[in-house]
Amino acid sequence: MQTSPPRTALERFQPWRRVFEVGFWIGVSLINAIGNSITTLMDVRRAGLPFASWEPAVWEFSSHALILALMPAVIIFTRRLPLHLDTWRRFLPWYALASVVWSLLHVLGMIGLRKLAYIAMGQSYGFDGWWVFLYEYLKDVRGFIGMVVVIHSYRLLLRRMQGEASLLDAPDEGSAPVESVERPERFLVRKLGREFLVAANDIEWIQASGNYTNLHVRERDYPLRSTIADIETRLDPKRFARVHRSYIVNLDQLAMIEPLDSGDARLHLKDGSTLPCSRRYRTALRERVGAGLRETLVAPAA
Repeated sequence: MQTSPPRTALERFQPWRRVFEVGFWIGVSLINAIGNSITTLMDVRRAGLPFASWEPAVWEFSSHALILALMPAVIIFTRRLPLHLDTWRRFLPWYALASVVWSLLHVLGMIGLRKLAYIAMGQSYGFDGWWVFLYEYLKDVRGFIGMVVVIHSYRLLLRRMQGEASLLDAPDEGSAPVESVERPERFLVRKLGREFLVAANDIEWIQASGNYTNLHVRERDYPLRSTIADIETRLDPKRFARVHRSYIVNLDQLAMIEPLDSGDARLHLKDGSTLPCSRRYRTALRERVGAGLRETLVAPAA
């Protein structure tokens, strides 16, 4: 009887991951908004400025409400353009432009919220000309950089906990290669300071995830920094097949192909998992599995 491997700390964390991530940003925003409101009110009182007690709270909470509203866009942006040692020079101009756009949306949005709040209090809110955007940008760019650093650091921590795969290094010039670099038989996985090898033939399927592909091996996913198109060219075509724009499957793991009314298909694997198969790849997959296996792999149409 095959037993499942013990759950890792990361796997135990996964059901709570979304709650933690959302709660983290909400918590940070609330703490900053409350803390800044109190300190701003103290500064106003100390300077004897003619502002009501509720005004600093409106200023701070409107700002942090917009930060929270824009956070999903920052997360998506950093996922599409991840910063690594080999990409930061190419992506840095885009991050600079993104900081300007983010600041502009932040300022316009919080001014709108403040105007609504002041109207509700029977007053009017104005800002001191367009130079305020430059003033706010000098503050916003630091906040934007801080968010990017936190997001990338968090993702790096998750990858280290999960185990990050990489291709084996090419041998030094003049040395005999242990195996083909263009078509590797093994992948190196680094996990929490330890290294181990994963055989290419043990990979059950591969899923695209932004600039990464996740190698699924025995109920574990190991991210590899590679596009799915590139990794497809490196795998044995007799064993692996592209079945979707986001999936590659190990043909030895196929148990059944279930046709769908849409023309697509659902792949059932030997471990009980299912993967999508788009109509673009369905015919080629049936041809790949061979005439001898077709009867057992293809489910009869309903």
